[in-house]
Amino acid sequence: MFSDTDHAAMQQALALATLGLYITTPNPRVGCVLIKHGQVIGQGSTQPAGQDHAEVQALKDAAARGFDPSGATAYVTLEPCSHFGRTPPCADALVRAGVARVVAAMEDPNPSVSGRGLQRLRAAGIDVRCGLLEKEARELNIGFVSRMTRGLPWVRVKVAASLDGRTALHDGTSQWITGQAARDDGHAWRARACAILTGIGTVRDDDPQLTVRAVETPRQPQRVLVDSRLEVPLDARMLAPQHGPFGRPALVFCAVDAPERRRELEARGVEVIVLANAQGKVDLHQMMVELGRRGINELHAEAGNKLNGSLVREHCADELLVYLAPRLLGDAQGMFNLPALARLEDAPAFRWHEVRQIGDDLRLLARRADHA
Repeated sequence: MFSDTDHAAMQQALALATLGLYITTPNPRVGCVLIKHGQVIGQGSTQPAGQDHAEVQALKDAAARGFDPSGATAYVTLEPCSHFGRTPPCADALVRAGVARVVAAMEDPNPSVSGRGLQRLRAAGIDVRCGLLEKEARELNIGFVSRMTRGLPWVRVKVAASLDGRTALHDGTSQWITGQAARDDGHAWRARACAILTGIGTVRDDDPQLTVRAVETPRQPQRVLVDSRLEVPLDARMLAPQHGPFGRPALVFCAVDAPERRRELEARGVEVIVLANAQGKVDLHQMMVELGRRGINELHAEAGNKLNGSLVREHCADELLVYLAPRLLGDAQGMFNLPALARLEDAPAFRWHEVRQIGDDLRLLARRADHA
C-alpha cells in the first residue's frame, strides 16, 4: 500500500513534527511534506496555537520556493483538520492548492475532525491514504490523543532512584542520586509537557522552581501543586510569575478552602481551585478532568512518594519515567507510598515500554498494563 518513497517522506514529516515538541500546546505536533515529481517542494510544522498548522506552513514554503503544489502529494502526520478553530481548515487549504494525493499517518482523535478531514479531501477527488507510521505519530502526540479520547491528560510520573528503589535518605537528602546526563534528560521530558505537577511535601522540603533549564525551550510548562490544606509558602519558588507569551499562572489544588490564604495567593497571580474528595484530600481524578478541560495534554509529575503513590493507587498515572542509578542506598525513602498487599495479583501492573542507558544511569519507561 505504501512505497519506500512514502515511508521516507513520512519519516521526514515526523521529524518536522518534533520541531513543535515544546510549542504547540494545546494543539498536536504535526509535520507536513509536499512532494512533486520526486522532489520536496515544501515542508512545515505546526506553530504555536493560533498560528499556522503544518499544512499551511508547507504550502507557504512551496510558494516561497516558487513551486506550484497542484498535483503534489502531501504527507502529513495527522489527518488535516476540517473545522474552524483559531485557524481555517487545513483540508480546505489542500483542496484549494490542488494536491493530487494526501498520505496521513493517523486519523485525528479530535471529535470535531475524526475522519471528516479525510472525507472532505476524498469528496474533492483527492487520493487519500491513512495509517502510514501511525504508531510513531501516535507516540508523538500521546497526550493529545489522551485528552481527545478520555478527556484526561497523559500523566507521566518521573522518579530518580537508586538500584534498590530509594529516592532519598531519611533526612530528605536526594541531590544527586543520578548523574548529570540523566538530570538533563529529565528536563527534556519536562519541556515537552504542558504542565509540571508536584505536592506540598516536595515544596516544603526542596522549594523547587519546576522550570526547564537544561534544554532550550521558548515555553515553560505551567506549574501545578497539590496542597490539600493550602499550606504553600507565599514565597515558594514555583509560584513565581511566568512572563512572556507562553506564561501562565501557577495552579494550586486544595481540599480545604482557606479564604485569607487564597486571597493572598491570588494577589500574587496564583489560581486556587478547591476540589475535595470524600476523604478530605484533593480529588486527583477530578483534578485530571479539570486539567484536561484546560488543554493540558501531557502532565509531568515530580513529587514525593506520597503523591506518587496516590497517583498510582487512584489510577491517574499512565506512565512511569524512572531513572535508576547504579548505587545502593539501603534503608531510605522509597519511590511510591502504597498500602500493603494481601495478594500479589492486586499489585498495580505496568508493562515495559523502553529501557535505555543515559550516561551512567538507566532510563525505564513503563506504562499501565491496561493501556492498549
